[in-house]
Amino acid sequence: MWFSGLDPIIRILLVGTASYLILLVILRITGARSLAKLNAFDFTVTIALGSILATALTSADLSWASAATALGLLLGLQYVVARVLRAVPALRGAATASPVVIVRDGRMLEEGMRRARVGEAEVRQAARSGGYGDLGDVGAMIMETDGTLSVIGADAMGDRGTLEGLDS
Repeated sequence: MWFSGLDPIIRILLVGTASYLILLVILRITGARSLAKLNAFDFTVTIALGSILATALTSADLSWASAATALGLLLGLQYVVARVLRAVPALRGAATASPVVIVRDGRMLEEGMRRARVGEAEVRQAARSGGYGDLGDVGAMIMETDGTLSVIGADAMGDRGTLEGLDS
């Protein structure tokens, strides 16, 4: 069906505008970290927010009040969890992954690759994406808490302060 009347279109315009405004208010209250995707938990919340917004816009079965409540709940819980994890570092490991060193001084680290579940092909791809044609020029490659691979050139290692506390 190409067109079923103006009512669904007007509903989308009204619910979309109201949802957008409430999301802006909630994000202003909870802060920029809410969409930062710093780890898998943040990424999951971001995906869920998109799903709630999409459902609110396209489904007449979900009221705007229900969608706004769901948005507020997710962002509120994320805010509380982030505050608790910051206040109680011992709980951090239960909710977030730790960065894993998978290359150090140009050599692939089997244990790190196993923990990160990364193969040689992915390591080489990340090195190429970082502009390195020779793995020997890579000082460190880290699987970050959000799943991205950070590549630090051997010539940029400096005092290795950013690697402090990481297992190799």
